[in-house]
Amino acid sequence: MASRESLFIGIDVSKQTLDVAFGADPHAPLETIPSTDEGVQLLVTRLQRLQPTLIVLEATGGLERMVFAQLLQAGVPTARVQPRRVRALAHAEGRQAKTDRLDARLLARFAERVRPPHHQATDEQRASLRDLLVRREQVIQMRTAEINRLTAAAPNLRPGIQKHIDWLDQEIRALEQERDNEAERTDEVRRKRELRESVPGIGAITARNLLLRLPELGTINRKEAAAVVGVAPYANQSGAQHKPRHSSGGRRDVRSVLYMATLAATRRRLVRRAFDQRLCQAGKPRKVAIVAAMRKLLTILGAILRQQKPWDPAVHTSAP
Repeated sequence: MASRESLFIGIDVSKQTLDVAFGADPHAPLETIPSTDEGVQLLVTRLQRLQPTLIVLEATGGLERMVFAQLLQAGVPTARVQPRRVRALAHAEGRQAKTDRLDARLLARFAERVRPPHHQATDEQRASLRDLLVRREQVIQMRTAEINRLTAAAPNLRPGIQKHIDWLDQEIRALEQERDNEAERTDEVRRKRELRESVPGIGAITARNLLLRLPELGTINRKEAAAVVGVAPYANQSGAQHKPRHSSGGRRDVRSVLYMATLAATRRRLVRRAFDQRLCQAGKPRKVAIVAAMRKLLTILGAILRQQKPWDPAVHTSAP
């Protein structure tokens, strides 16, 4: 087993079991533990004693939440990563086979080689609020679908559809009330939400979405933030070919929220220089100007969170 100073652990989570690789070495011990309350608690206690450098597990649609939350509460350095990042490492190594035990070893190697930043206990406190936001979006989508059906439905079906729409309206209001209560539960969440809402064009829903979907904003620099969201322009050059720079990748859900906030901000002339003068007047396409405005707004939000000071037009309108 690796020394305590350099112990990297991978945990592959399934409904029934936890496959744990105690080290990044191919011959490191590997165990299968029941995915029960008792099994998780025993594992967490054991990992506390081992004091690993980092534990990595995948985001598997919520199956990992119980062990992830307990590891964070126990103060064990733990990172939850997207499966595609881990599979990219497997492809780079030329490994095609996939089993739970192999995945645990792969996660341990990912921890050693990539060393993603570990989360804080407050990250799991945001999880319930994030779930409420996601559920609200799902119910709104159902309501929209029912409204569309209502216009084309036969007369005898319309009362039932309308009844369902009324129920969905009530459910949305209940979720929003629960969301508001959860958002005010901790001083940290409340303070970060207030800082975001101080920016013209950023409303309560946008502020909460950015808080939950981009929690690292304020701790990373503007270039890193732009790359995470997917609004950073990348060069596209090969030999003598020089194609236009373009943005790709990133978090689509964050980008959608930021896009709507940027449109509101540009109407208030918050990002006018990036949107209007510097790019539109230079003949750049409107889409390029909008993405530039999104980067500017992201930079302003990051500066506000780092400084822990609300929006000040004398300071933040000059942000690069």
